[in-house]
Amino acid sequence: MKLSYLSETLIGSEIVKLGGEIREKIRQGERIYNFTVGDFDPAIFPIPKELEDAIVEAYRKHFTNYPAAEGNLDLREAIRSFIKDSEGLDYNNQEILVASGGRPLIYALYRAICDKGDKVIYAVPSWNNNHYTHFVGGEHIVIQAGAGNNFMPTADDLRPHIKEATLISLCSPQNPTGTTFSKAGLEAICDLVLEENQRRTDTEKKLYVMYDQMYWHLTYGDIQHQDPVTLRPAMRDYTVYIDAISKVFAATGVRVGWSMGPATIISKMKAILTHIGAWAPMAEQKAVAYYLQNRNAIQQYLAHFKSEIEERLRRIYDGLMQLKNEGLAVDAIAPEAAIYLTIKIDGVGKADRQGKKLETQADVTAYILNTAGLAVVPFYAFGAEKTSAWYRLSVGTCKKEEIEEMTGKLREALQQLS
Repeated sequence: MKLSYLSETLIGSEIVKLGGEIREKIRQGERIYNFTVGDFDPAIFPIPKELEDAIVEAYRKHFTNYPAAEGNLDLREAIRSFIKDSEGLDYNNQEILVASGGRPLIYALYRAICDKGDKVIYAVPSWNNNHYTHFVGGEHIVIQAGAGNNFMPTADDLRPHIKEATLISLCSPQNPTGTTFSKAGLEAICDLVLEENQRRTDTEKKLYVMYDQMYWHLTYGDIQHQDPVTLRPAMRDYTVYIDAISKVFAATGVRVGWSMGPATIISKMKAILTHIGAWAPMAEQKAVAYYLQNRNAIQQYLAHFKSEIEERLRRIYDGLMQLKNEGLAVDAIAPEAAIYLTIKIDGVGKADRQGKKLETQADVTAYILNTAGLAVVPFYAFGAEKTSAWYRLSVGTCKKEEIEEMTGKLREALQQLS
C-alpha cells in the first residue's frame, strides 16, 4: 500500500522499542529497574492535591465544552502572572498560547516558522528535534554535543551553521541529559543570534530560537535556570518559549502547556492549532488557572517534590561514583536539573561469562538489561552516535529502596565482563 512520503519515512523510536522489551520482561515476572520513562509514578509523585481537587471540581461544574482556541483568558492571565512573579518575564495575553502540553506547541512553532528546505539547528542528544524537522521537510543541521560541556551546545558549535538557518532548537534543563546552560554559555548563543539577525535584511527571514524550558523549576544545588530574554532583552523578538505543568507538577497526563513569544508568531501557531484541535481540556484549564494563583501551595509542593527528586538523583550518582572508584567502567555527570541523570556504561569489546563478546553499544544496552535488570535509554536513541556509551536514567518512577539494590546488580553484571 502506497502512503505519503512523510508516513513512509518516519523514523522508528528506539525508546518505544526498548519500552516494549521491558514490558514483556515485566509481564514474564522478571525484576526490572525501569529508569527509562520521562514520566512519574503517581503513587510516588502525585500531582498537587489542590490541583487535583480543582480538576474534579471543574468537571462537577460542567466545564466540558470547547475552550478558547488560544487558551481561556483566565488561564492566560494566570500564566502571565505566574511567569512574571517566578521568572521575571512579562508577556501580555496576546503573546501567550495554551495547548494540550508542549508537543503540539513545538509542532505548531516548527510549522509557523519553517518552510521545506529551511535549516534547523539542534544538538544531540536531544528529544524529538529530528522528528519535528522531518515533519516540516527541514534541513537537519545536527550538532554533536559532548561530555566536555555536559552535552550542551555552545556558541562555537553553532557559529559555522547559522548563516541562512531559520530555527535553533534549544532546551534547558535538557532532556535527556538533565544538564543546563550556564549564564555565559547562553549569553554567547544569544549574542550570536542577535548579530546574525542584525546582518539580515528586512526582506529575509530572521533566525529564531525555540527555548524549551519544561523542567526549569527543577534545578538543584547552586544551579540557576537561565533564559534568553532575561539575559538579552533584544532576544524577545526572536524567542518562543515552550513550557507546561507536565514536569514541574508531575502532571504529564493533565495536558496543559503554553508558549510565550512574539504576538505575530503566537497568532500563527494559534491558527495552525485551530485546525488540529490540540487544545488543553476546558476543565483542566479552569483548574490550572485557579491553582497557579495559589503561590503558597506551589512553593510547598515544589519544596517537597524537588527534595525527593534530588535525593534519588544524588544517591544514584553517588552509587555510580562508588562503582567507578572500584575500577568498573561507569561514569556520570553530577545532577543539575530535571528528573534525569546522565550516566556512562562502557563495555564494547568485553565478553560475558559465556564468552559472548559485546560488539556494539546496543549489545551493552541489552546486556545490562538482561543481566542487571537495569533499563536506561541510550543516548543514541536521542540522535547521538551509535557508538555513544552514555545513557539517560530517569527517576520519575524510582523507589528509594530500589537504589542500593540496583547498584549492586549493576556491580555484579559489570564484574562478570572481561
